[in-house]
Amino acid sequence: HVQLVESGGGLVQPGGSSRLSCAASGRIGSINAMYWYRQTPGNERELVATITNGDNTDYADSMKGRFTISRDNAKNTVYLQMNSLKPEDTAVYYCKADIRRYFTTNWVAYWGQGTQVTVSS
Repeated sequence: HVQLVESGGGLVQPGGSSRLSCAASGRIGSINAMYWYRQTPGNERELVATITNGDNTDYADSMKGRFTISRDNAKNTVYLQMNSLKPEDTAVYYCKADIRRYFTTNWVAYWGQGTQVTVSS
């Protein structure tokens, strides 16, 4: 059984910062890429940022220069540091990880439960 648990988020003022965390636990053999997505009501989930197991990162254009994705492999945790937040960043943020469980050879995408980030004064 593998589980991703997110923390962080909440209410943030415009121009403020917030840091999200997502910890993977369970019978994890290895983790490949890790991701952050976000979703607003009535819209599809959109990719925010990606980090590979070699620490290569990629961002959606609207997040470049404001968001930073990082990971701690010893803790099986991925982070999203969000700066200069705007009201349009308000969304439910989800983490995802490509995980191979112990004694298996296939990679499976696991999702966190989502955490709300609201940017408002």
